Amino acid sequence: QVQLVESGGGLVQVGGSLRLSCAASGRTFNSYVMGWFRQAPGKEREFVATISWNGGRTYYADSVKGRFTISRDNAKNTVYLQMNSLKPEDTAVYYCASRIRYDTSYYAHDYHYWGQGTQVTVSS
Repeated sequence: QVQLVESGGGLVQVGGSLRLSCAASGRTFNSYVMGWFRQAPGKEREFVATISWNGGRTYYADSVKGRFTISRDNAKNTVYLQMNSLKPEDTAVYYCASRIRYDTSYYAHDYHYWGQGTQVTVSS
């Protein structure tokens, strides 16, 4: 199995930035595709971004395009989410996830391993 641990969340002002990290351990060679999802209280888990195994393909939710950047460093077994120009509606618990496939996906059910989540709160 793959273990994922998110870090970097916190409280920021509107317009501020945060960089989330997700460290993978265990069978990291099976972590072909990585994704970020978020979940606000009372709402379903929402796709944020995904990245291919070699970092060559990235996809973003419309709500974060131009503001968030997903990247990965396979040598460090880590995926990142740089979040800029944060808005109150970005407030959520952010989860990283691993998909044991080479093709990217927008869908939470296509991901096999999940981290515990890290809280991001954007104050207005």
